[in-house]
Amino acid sequence: MKNCIIYMLVMVIAICGCPVSACAAEEPELYARAAVLMDADTGRVLYGRAPDEALPMASTTKIMTLILALEYGNPDDVVTVSSYAAKMPEVRLGLHAGDRYVLQDLLYSMMLESHNDSACAVAEQVGGSVEAFAQMMNRKAAEIGLHDTYFITPNGLDAEDAGGVHHTTARELAQLMRYCVTQSEQKEAFQAICQTRQYTFASCDGTRQFTVYNKNALLDRMDGVLAGKTGFTGNAGYCYVAAVNVGEKHFIVALLACGWPHNRHYKWADTRALLAYGDANYEYREIKLAGVQIPAIPVADGLEPTISGTCEGKFTVLLSDSETVQQRFVPESGLTAPVARGDMVGTLQVSIGDTRLAGYPVYAAETVDKKNFSYYIGTVFDAFFY
Repeated sequence: MKNCIIYMLVMVIAICGCPVSACAAEEPELYARAAVLMDADTGRVLYGRAPDEALPMASTTKIMTLILALEYGNPDDVVTVSSYAAKMPEVRLGLHAGDRYVLQDLLYSMMLESHNDSACAVAEQVGGSVEAFAQMMNRKAAEIGLHDTYFITPNGLDAEDAGGVHHTTARELAQLMRYCVTQSEQKEAFQAICQTRQYTFASCDGTRQFTVYNKNALLDRMDGVLAGKTGFTGNAGYCYVAAVNVGEKHFIVALLACGWPHNRHYKWADTRALLAYGDANYEYREIKLAGVQIPAIPVADGLEPTISGTCEGKFTVLLSDSETVQQRFVPESGLTAPVARGDMVGTLQVSIGDTRLAGYPVYAAETVDKKNFSYYIGTVFDAFFY
């Protein structure tokens, strides 16, 4: 009987899941070929498996399509569906060539149920054509620092052209989600769409009506989900990217090649494992900048050859027990007198390992006057008479 009870408890935990903090392990066991857990505050990768391996990304592509539509499109625009968009393969809404829809409605179709025809119609409306929209996608990728990401399609269908294969890396997919939820001016609108459970809309003439349901199951399995997008193609396998708050901690998870049919549940297990790892192994720690030892700073043409610097303030950052914050002072180039107390004289660069977190201004602690005519006369006098 005792063994039966233990077995039943184990099965309940396995089926229902466990709290994120309780599932933590020193090293997460993952199914994904490539995976990243990122600190959304800083963009620092807290855990990675093949984080820089270039792989197809399937419909996680649509987070780029959505953010561009929000930033450059007008949500009230009327979209006339092209024959090309109407021919997109499954998963599809079932658009007909010549149908007219409000752009915002198609954004919900694209994101909640990952409709490929809706994504194509959105791209043509915002970019003028799929090819022009792909150029917009790649320009935005370069703008936000994605150097190994290449877009061909707005929906993530497997594709290849003269520029390469439609692909990204787990690190850069996480960076893209971070941009969408924390940096873009349209971040609130992006999150609002991604958090919508269901949405009903109709064609402009009212002859067709649809209700779409969000396929991001994590929304109903965890609190704190800000945004997420699933994806699957034959080449990419199951993919997933999400931004999730676990308590006060802000994480982004990116998974590529996370199983093939019939293993669509792998992405949920991997997401939980990564969030559990982050919650168990990282805590916010306060780093005070006041009192940091700043080396003497050379000042050209000053009555004093150097000046002291001070840095004020503090910041908090996610750290594991084994990590420390490094601080490096970089003086202003060509610092020349006069320098008044309170003038900026350099930057305190803060990093963890190879990741630079931020730079904080260092100010002059005192005033240094410029060498003037009287100074040089006095110097000559001293040289001859003393």
